[in-house]
Formats: sequence, structure tokens, C-alpha cells
Amino acid sequence: MTKLFKSMWYGLDLTRKIFLNVIFFGVLVFIVIGISNSDGKPTVEKGIALVLAPNGNIVEQLTYSDPVDKALQEATGNEDAPETLLYDLIFALDQAKDDDRITMLVISTSYLWGVGMTKMQDLAVAIEDFKTSGKPVIAYSDYYSQGQYFIASQADEVVMNPQGGIFLTGFSRVGTYFKGMLDNLGVNVHVFKVGKFKSAVEPFLRNNMSDEAKEANLLWMGDLWQDFKIDLAKNRGLTPNDLDSYIENYKESLIENKGDSAVMALNAGLVDRLATRIEFRDEMIEKTGMDSKTKSFRHISHQKYIKAIRSPISFPANPNTPKVAVITTKGTIVDGEAKEGTIGGDTIARLIRKTRNNKNVKAIVLRVDSGGGSAFASEVIREELVKAQADGIKVVASMGDVAASGGYWISASSDEIWAMSTTITGSIGIFGMLPTFEKPLNDFGIYRDGVGTTKYSNPVDVGMPLSDDVAMMIQTGIDSGYQKFIGLVARSRNMTLEEVDKIAQGRVWSGKRAKDLGLVDQLGSLNDAIESAAKLAGLDNYDILNVKRKLTENEKFLKELFNQSQVESLMQERQQARVKPNIKSKLFSQFKGLMSLTEWNDPNNAYVNCFCEIQ
Repeated sequence: MTKLFKSMWYGLDLTRKIFLNVIFFGVLVFIVIGISNSDGKPTVEKGIALVLAPNGNIVEQLTYSDPVDKALQEATGNEDAPETLLYDLIFALDQAKDDDRITMLVISTSYLWGVGMTKMQDLAVAIEDFKTSGKPVIAYSDYYSQGQYFIASQADEVVMNPQGGIFLTGFSRVGTYFKGMLDNLGVNVHVFKVGKFKSAVEPFLRNNMSDEAKEANLLWMGDLWQDFKIDLAKNRGLTPNDLDSYIENYKESLIENKGDSAVMALNAGLVDRLATRIEFRDEMIEKTGMDSKTKSFRHISHQKYIKAIRSPISFPANPNTPKVAVITTKGTIVDGEAKEGTIGGDTIARLIRKTRNNKNVKAIVLRVDSGGGSAFASEVIREELVKAQADGIKVVASMGDVAASGGYWISASSDEIWAMSTTITGSIGIFGMLPTFEKPLNDFGIYRDGVGTTKYSNPVDVGMPLSDDVAMMIQTGIDSGYQKFIGLVARSRNMTLEEVDKIAQGRVWSGKRAKDLGLVDQLGSLNDAIESAAKLAGLDNYDILNVKRKLTENEKFLKELFNQSQVESLMQERQQARVKPNIKSKLFSQFKGLMSLTEWNDPNNAYVNCFCEIQ
């Protein structure tokens, strides 16, 4: 019988290996065919338009995706959200500004899913800089969402399809609450927290948003919304009150315009004119000429433009020139190792350690785009930054869309903290959470029982009730974590514990208010932070060193299998599959915070996290 089972297992295992190998080599063939069919390096013809067409979410760091996994996802139709790198857009604009071959800029936002406020502002600055060249900028889309319209409004002329519309909504913070469901299931969620505004755990304790959370959310969202309206109104020659009126009277205006949202937007001055796709294409052909292959206007996408102008040979900077190193941290902070899109405490600490051991690095700029995560991992990262400072390296934190809770923790000890006025920051608080399932298990006749050598041999068991002693110990640890958090902020920001506690308590602030409260030193972009870091280090002549994770052996294998430029180009083209925002993407964004629970792995079950994205 044993031999029979061994033979069966051997057969199943062999079948599994053959199946996986077939898939792997099939994907490999797919990649090779894709590379062989690629057009190679594109050319930039004279007199064409540059089309800026962000696809998916605009990000500061592309989320790592294994090439083979990516191909399998495409084959099964289960792809992650597309991503466009912010700095690719900015680089293309910067280069095209003085490129005589580029005669105009066309902004196309139809395939843009989401973009944070600070990224919108950074992109707006780049578009304004492009306009100094005197080249015309025109935006076209079938319709405009709020974020899409903000970017399009930078254009000299905004054109929309007659079947389209612009629905400005303002900002909101809406959560999904599970207490009723958990009660019905008999799940006992034990929550330990400090901070009356620390609302990250409210979905498990309540069926609605607390008054404290509503108060705090309305304040920082109001700050962001005001900045949004001011910038948008300025772009369109309107006033913030005009935009308020458009939103508040949307229903009445729609009725007045007989349900035609495109004409309504035109009458409100939000667009300059309406044109069908065919009409717009014909107009552009008159400006740039017709492409003989596509029969459309002559243009080049920003992706192909970057590929065309970047040299295939990279020339390393002078190794002896002083360096300002930039380390990007994006995503949830977790303990241990992680790839791009998630902040691994050990991964980032190793990058910082490697950077500070480079004798030519005189300053480090930590770019933060994170709502936090593991308290332990946050401290691991911060300690490495403090060691860099002890070695004489200046450290400057530059905050992106979100640098809250753990994102603020890793920034706190910096020599300077920079944020945008619309950065979401603060949330200085801490919590722990532990669900136990004894009741639903018992209802199904499942029980947990046993013995141990001490009363704490099995302190936490999700199938048994949590003892009062253990609960008290966990809460004591959370209390201690909060004191450490406000203590490091007090020391770093030259404040008293009482002063920090007053503005902490888990409360979220806009970058503008954070500066007024002393949590931030300066308001400005990443470039501003880099320049300030160089100044602090006494540098007049320096190179910028972008520090990245070292490739794994598997990644090196793929890189060596095909030449790097081909693989990166192919993967980028695959990633840029044009998909418009849909119900799936909206559902994902609404449950994004809940799904991040799967990444939680703090060894002390202590989290400094802020689910504070806006919708």
C-alpha cells in the first residue's frame, strides 16, 4: 500500500513539474516572439506632436512585477492596474520643450485611472515649463474625470467629445465597516490603540465613521480641495466660486441644458470647444500632417519618445563627484524583505547602509509615499538614517502624496522635512489588532484545548478567547509604542511631549497645516528637497544618485537571457495595455486599505498605519 501511494505521489509530482515547465517555456516563447516582432528603437520625425497619455495610475515607483507572472496574468485576464511613472512624463516634457522636432503637445487622459494631488501638481509644473517654449498645448478626451480634468486644464485649449462630460465631485473619504458582519459571525476583534483620531481600526469596531474621524477628515480634505480649486480655476480663468457653483447646481444646470453634459461644461467655461474623435483627428492632421501608416496625425507617444532619445549606452557619472542619493519608499511598510511597491524594512535599511558606506555620498533624500505599516520595520529604517547622520551625511525627507503614520515615523529624524501643501501626513498614533474565532468554530463543533508549561505558553490562539492578562500586556506594549513615537517626534522637532501629543493622537494633517504645526520644515517638491540637501551638505557641484534594490538571481537570469533594453521595452509595452477605468478598478480602490491587511507582519503586532487615501 505504501509503495502504491508513493507511486501515485511520484506520478502527480511529475505531472505537476511537467505542467509548470510547459507553462514556463510557453511564456518564454511568448516573450521571444514579442521581442522579435518589436519595431526596435523608434525615430522622432520632424514636425510631429508629442502625445502625453498616462495609462492607469501615475506612480513614483513602478510596482515590481515578475515578467513571467506578468505574462501569465495577461493570458488569464487577471492583470494588476497599469502604472505610468511620473518621472517618465516629466522627463519627456523636459526634453521635448527644446526639441525642434516636436512642434506641439497633446494631452490625452482617457486611460488615466488615478493620480494623487502632489503628483498632479508636479506634472502641472512640468507642463507649464513646457509651455515656456511657445509650443501649443491641447488636451482632448471623450470625457474627463476630476483628476483627468485637472491635468487637462493645464493646456492652452481643452477639447471634449460632444458625447462626454465633466463631473467634478470634490474629495471624499468613505470607508466600509464590518462590525455588524463580524458580530453576526461571532468573530471577536480585539483592538488596542492610542489616539482618539486613530481611525484605521474603526471598520472593525463600528458600523459608521466616528465624529472624531469625520472632523479630522473634513479638515485635511478641505485643505486639499481648496488648493485643487484654486489651481484649477487659475488654469481656466475662473474663480473657485465658479467651480463651487458648477458642482452645487449640477442637477439644475443639467436640466437647463436638456441633459447635455458636454454643452453644460462648455457653457460653464470648463472646455473651449467640442469635437468628435474624427473632427479632432482631422484638425490635428492639418497641423502635423498625416501618418501614412496609421492615417492619423503625425505624433509620437511619450513612451516611444523616451525610448528614442535615451542613449543605449549609459555613461556613469564621475565616481569622485559628490553625490546626493535619492531612496524612494512607496507602499505599505512591512517587516523583512520586499520588492518595489512595498517597503520592506530590511530592504530599505540595507539600501541606506549601502548608501552611507559610499564615501562620495554627502546627503540622502528619502522620498516617502506611504501611509505606514509595521512600527518595528519603520524603526529599523529610521535607525539606519540616524546612523547615516552620525556618519556626517545629511538626511532630508521629501513627502509625496502620503507620508503619514509610519511614513512620518521614518521621516521624523531627518535634518529637514519637505512636503507639498497637499501632502497627507501626521497620523501619529499606533494600534494593534487581533481577531479570535472561538465562537464560530464552536458553533461548528470545533474546539481548541491543551496544556502548557507556563500560563503564557500559548498566549495568543485565534481559536480561543484572549485572556485579560494577555490583552493588558498587548495594550501596555501599544501604549509604550505611542510614547516612543511621540518621544522621537519631540526630540527630532524640538518640541515637548505635551506639544506633540496635542497634535498627534492619530490625527491626519495636510502638508500646509503640518508646516504650521511644526511637523514639516518646508513646502516644496522633490527637486526642492534635493537642492536643499545639497545646500545642507555644502555642495555646489554634485550628481544625483538614484539608489535601487539589487536584482535577485532570477531577475539577473532574465536580464542576461535577453538584453536589458529589449526586456524593459517589452515589459513596458505589455504593462501599458490601454484599459479605461472600470468597475473592477473602482472596487479595488475602495477596498485597497482592507486588502493591505494581508501584508501586516509586525513581530509585536504594533502598527503605525493610516488608511487616508482620498476618493
